[in-house]
Amino acid sequence: MPTKPKVFATAVKFPVTDADWAAVIATAPDVADDPDTRHIDWSNAIVTPGGGVDATLTALRRARTRGPQKSPTKIPTTIRFDADVLAALKATGKGWQTRVNEVMREWIKNHPPIADH
Repeated sequence: MPTKPKVFATAVKFPVTDADWAAVIATAPDVADDPDTRHIDWSNAIVTPGGGVDATLTALRRARTRGPQKSPTKIPTTIRFDADVLAALKATGKGWQTRVNEVMREWIKNHPPIADH
């Protein structure tokens, strides 16, 4: 039997009007004394007033979606590895292809190409 969703009432109403916001600002302290908020970087925060969780998640997804590269820096290719080598690389977790790229770049730096004779 389906159950009805629980509705929770909040004791504090979210400020909506300019007067509500002015009251919130007037009662806010000049300096945050909470040690948990002293070193937080809020420069990338996304505010969705009154939108709730769904609106916030939608805004976050929209804001953090990567657009097309203006000039691609990587070239897709195919390379063949032995099964055990590929399994070991993938076992290192997310970003394994980037790590392979870094290792190959380091190898090329230390092993310059031999000029044809």
